[in-house]
Amino acid sequence: MAPQLVTLGMFIIDEFEYQDEHGNPTGQTLPSQIGGGGTYASVGARIWLPAEKIGMIVDRGDDFPPAIQDTLNSFGKEMWLYRDNPDRKTTRSLNSYRGDHRGFQYLTPRIRITPRDLIGTKLEHPATLHFICSPSRASAIMSEVHADPEWKPITVYEPIPDRCVPAELPALIKVLPYISILSPNAEEALSLLSIPQPSTKALIEEAGNKLLELGVGDAGCGHVIVRSGHLGAFVATRERSEWVDAYWTEHDAGKVVDVTGAGNSFLGGLAAGLLVTSGDVFKATLYATVSASFVVEQAGLPVLTRVTDNDGTVHELWNGDSPERRLKELQKRLGKVTE
Repeated sequence: MAPQLVTLGMFIIDEFEYQDEHGNPTGQTLPSQIGGGGTYASVGARIWLPAEKIGMIVDRGDDFPPAIQDTLNSFGKEMWLYRDNPDRKTTRSLNSYRGDHRGFQYLTPRIRITPRDLIGTKLEHPATLHFICSPSRASAIMSEVHADPEWKPITVYEPIPDRCVPAELPALIKVLPYISILSPNAEEALSLLSIPQPSTKALIEEAGNKLLELGVGDAGCGHVIVRSGHLGAFVATRERSEWVDAYWTEHDAGKVVDVTGAGNSFLGGLAAGLLVTSGDVFKATLYATVSASFVVEQAGLPVLTRVTDNDGTVHELWNGDSPERRLKELQKRLGKVTE
């Protein structure tokens, strides 16, 4: 059976470097950790779905750390399709912090994943396909999808930050008719449309509605979700639009530790929510919001544990808490009907 969600995002091992504004080492250190937008999207979906309904290709080099292998497998071996290449190194990146400036660079060559890589594997023909890339590469991905007339996935497109500039808007417009859900963050959406910062709810709504008008979705059935940090998420369709609050807000001191991967996990949670809610994007956004809430509580991925009731029922907890409990709390806060 095909999985509900497959991401074309990469697996990356993140390295970190900290300097002051003058370029001097600060002495702050952080060990290597699991990274990659695809990894975070997969875990965001895993919070709601069993491992066998999720899929991602993980390229393992000859330096793949056993501890990272154990961590990935703790979420469920079924969700990872490992590809071994003993002649290459695992993809690594450097996240550098100099004062308030954050830099990112690859330390090894990237191994891009396309829909062709799924053919003949357990990940072929997923119901939902997630990808993070430039508009031109998104067009190439959709060309491969269209080459298989029997496969019509929900497509969740997350544009990469450095291509969210006005010069990329024409290329984005070309691919928008083939995108089911377009989801930039607020800064990216405003930048694409040359709308001045800083982000406000009014400007985010303007950007989201404008992106919708530019043609998201075949036959006008697409959605735009602008991820907006502590402001929540603005969800727009041609029939309606509304804000969904973030689970942790700016008033929850100490709860938000590191937002790395929050947007990716949000979209993984969204894909899972679409399955659970039979395609209701507004209800699915609540699932997405809860997924992101677990990712921001620490540097790196959340921790999955299992507890067994007296009757033998096994419950999965993330960071020691229940996703279902958080979902009900968010539904109550927003005045939604708990189902």
